[in-house]
Amino acid sequence: MNGPRLPAPLRRTLSLARKETFQIIRDPSSILIAFILPLILLLLFGFGISLDANSIRIGMVVQDARADARSLVQAFEASEYFEIVTAFDQSALEPGLVSGQLRGLVVIPPDFTERLHRRDPASIEVLTDGSQPNTAQFVANYAQGVYAVWQTRQFGDAAFTPPPAITPQPRFWFNAELTSRYNLVPGSTAVVMTIIGTLLTALVIAREWERGTMEAVLATPVSRVELLLSKIVPYFILGMSSLVLCTLAAVFVFDVPFRGSVLALAAVAAAFLVPALGQGLLISAATKNQFVAAQLALFTGFLPATLLSGFIFEISAMPLPIRTVTTVIPARYFVTSLQTLFLAGDVWSVLLPAIAKMLAVGAFFLALTWLATPKRIA
Repeated sequence: MNGPRLPAPLRRTLSLARKETFQIIRDPSSILIAFILPLILLLLFGFGISLDANSIRIGMVVQDARADARSLVQAFEASEYFEIVTAFDQSALEPGLVSGQLRGLVVIPPDFTERLHRRDPASIEVLTDGSQPNTAQFVANYAQGVYAVWQTRQFGDAAFTPPPAITPQPRFWFNAELTSRYNLVPGSTAVVMTIIGTLLTALVIAREWERGTMEAVLATPVSRVELLLSKIVPYFILGMSSLVLCTLAAVFVFDVPFRGSVLALAAVAAAFLVPALGQGLLISAATKNQFVAAQLALFTGFLPATLLSGFIFEISAMPLPIRTVTTVIPARYFVTSLQTLFLAGDVWSVLLPAIAKMLAVGAFFLALTWLATPKRIA
């Protein structure tokens, strides 16, 4: 005896979704974008991008050959942050600073030891490459830090400065070692899923129009809602599969801690795929051309997700007009949610507002897609 028949709209939606799934399986480019490209991007972002400043190559001009000056040079050489090149003449190292081979110079003057033992201010000169302001600031700050630590170990606190009344002991929550990879890898997952959600779906309806199969679909009793659902469901499953791949790579390849729950991760990813898929379908329905759709998807999806999501650049440091633009970029909320889940855990006071904002943007995109999709053949 046959079971109960499914409602006709559901049968039509499932049939179209099955057809779309077969097209994905038979299309090598879809598999490439969905699984191979994410791994390549994740490896590039994880291993190729680092905001940690380690082993910065600097020069030391040692114009004082006495024991205290040599001890200071050894302190710089022992630091994990610097790679030291020494010389007695500043002119020998200046070409390296000009060419970019050196990021700074530390000059120990000839009277360094004498001033040190007279308890006069025994300063060293730090020259940095201002063409890279962040690195220059880092070199200046850490050179001062190495000098201060060496001075304390060499002569004791009381010899130079009185002990402070309050001694700060900084602690860094969630990322104690300040490892930039712990922020970059979850952020790169958001960029990867933007590509899958927006780029792949941007080609869907455009491909139907180019192949002439959209006319055949519109000639059937299929409604616009059924048509859009049949396009969304296979790519939603594909996006969630890619999320699993990226999460496993983040944890087991890049050693990024995951302190949240799988349920919260799935909820956040599902909420993000709604605007990502909606944006891709809107581009596809509006352009009806795969080449134009792909260009628009990269311009309106990939670039904002990379530059304006907080993945690399801090949103708080952006000008007010740009910060305002970021409020409508779903990747901004997805990056924040992923970083929270990986480093802090299930902080629902952060996750729930982000989910709500992503769903709101997704509803807007889907509504525009519904309006842009024709009901019948013109």
